[in-house]
Amino acid sequence: MIEVYVKKVEDMWFGVAYEEERIFATWFGPDRKETEEGLLRSIPHNMTFQKVEKPSAFGDRVIAVLKNVYDGKDVSARFSFAMEHLPKYTGKVLEAVYSIPIGYATSYGLIAKTVGGGARAVGNINARNPFAPLVPCHRVVCSDFSLGGYGGGLPMKVALLRREKRGYTSKRDVSLKDGKLQVFPVELVLKKVDYRK
Repeated sequence: MIEVYVKKVEDMWFGVAYEEERIFATWFGPDRKETEEGLLRSIPHNMTFQKVEKPSAFGDRVIAVLKNVYDGKDVSARFSFAMEHLPKYTGKVLEAVYSIPIGYATSYGLIAKTVGGGARAVGNINARNPFAPLVPCHRVVCSDFSLGGYGGGLPMKVALLRREKRGYTSKRDVSLKDGKLQVFPVELVLKKVDYRK
């Protein structure tokens, strides 16, 4: 049975839906109810779940990693995501997004070029990402470095990217099963954001 756990850490609520050590959904936000609702929307409809007040050690670890991602810290933890109920293409896109390292961003179009499909399809999948921010859809932007969209709101997307600045100056390639994904420093996105102010 899937366990649903939410916890407030400082001023933000973080949540995870998991079974044993497989994640079905993660969510974060300033409100407990919205965080729980976000998790529940992402759980497959045919699966049973229960809300828990005391999670397993795994649930606690996921919450800690979610907070670290939110804070812009380097995270080396890797997780197993339950994706068998998702369309195969959705899984390919989410795996590509999961591979974007901290300090870098990429575009919807570059992901589409790597895994197939179109930029709009990639954007739609990112908009319904059930694993945010562990699968860092905030690191995916438009080809002109403008922000595109973000379920948590564009101010949140900018805040996450600002915390992830590492001073990188060069683009690089990340190897995936389907090829190489080009990523570029988040500073290029933030420069565009600051220019528009």
